[in-house]
Amino acid sequence: MNKVGIPRGIFYYYYKDIWTNFFDALDIPYIISPKTNKKIMKLGLKGANDEMCLSMKVYLGHALYLKDKCDCLLVPRIANFKCHNQMCTNFLALYDIVNNELAMPILNYNIDLEKHKSLKEGLFNIGIKFNKSKKEIKKAYKYALKEYSAIKKEEIENNLKKLSTNKLKILIVSHPYNTYDEMIGADIIKYLEDNDVTIIYSDKFNSKIVSKLSYKYSKDLYFKYNKDNIGALKYVEDKIDGVIFLSSFPCGPDSITNELVMRQINIPYLNLIIDDTSGFNGLETRLESFIDMLGDKHE
Repeated sequence: MNKVGIPRGIFYYYYKDIWTNFFDALDIPYIISPKTNKKIMKLGLKGANDEMCLSMKVYLGHALYLKDKCDCLLVPRIANFKCHNQMCTNFLALYDIVNNELAMPILNYNIDLEKHKSLKEGLFNIGIKFNKSKKEIKKAYKYALKEYSAIKKEEIENNLKKLSTNKLKILIVSHPYNTYDEMIGADIIKYLEDNDVTIIYSDKFNSKIVSKLSYKYSKDLYFKYNKDNIGALKYVEDKIDGVIFLSSFPCGPDSITNELVMRQINIPYLNLIIDDTSGFNGLETRLESFIDMLGDKHE
């Protein structure tokens, strides 16, 4: 294995800063697929089945795009972050789906804290596969974690600062692989920015704090990233003007969690569910109406 391929989907939006700094420190070459475009979307739709959510289809498109451009694909398998912090089945199944779809080596590690399998152990094993010494791997891991922590800290601080503005503020409750994807959330974010809306992101808060707050809505939730998302809403509910729930069709955890929360909140909200047939024109009309309504209320 020489060059590592990193699909720009799902896992990428949580681990890119750790992966790239780890590989850079160990001088392991890698390639990241480009931002989602029509070609990648087409590849994903062709390789996927109808029951997959749009986010999985996008990820599969990125994996297929990289097939002939690298020697192996980095596809982790993530089960949980201990009890009551389970992952969506996508994070568990994508390794097997990609492995069945593509006839090429898969660079894999498991995160299953209930079975004591961690990111640190996984990256350590990857370093060994590339014939790096234990000393080199340890140093690279510490460096990657330090860089990631610094980036995350800055993102959280900037997100919190925006809460003090007098402009119209909308919280985006969404997973980062939807929010920042070029074919899912990018047009929505751009439209809000063009209309002078201050955007607060649910994925840019301290996870330990917001996860605990999610129990204000329900004590039975166990999907980690959904808990983080709705906990962020509870954290800022008295500081924002409205909420946009953004999810990809047909995401099970999102449909359950978001519906549960929408029935409890007294904040104006807009629920956007994106699939592979969605066009921005229809979304634009809904966004315009929502902003107008919030603007009147804000004034």
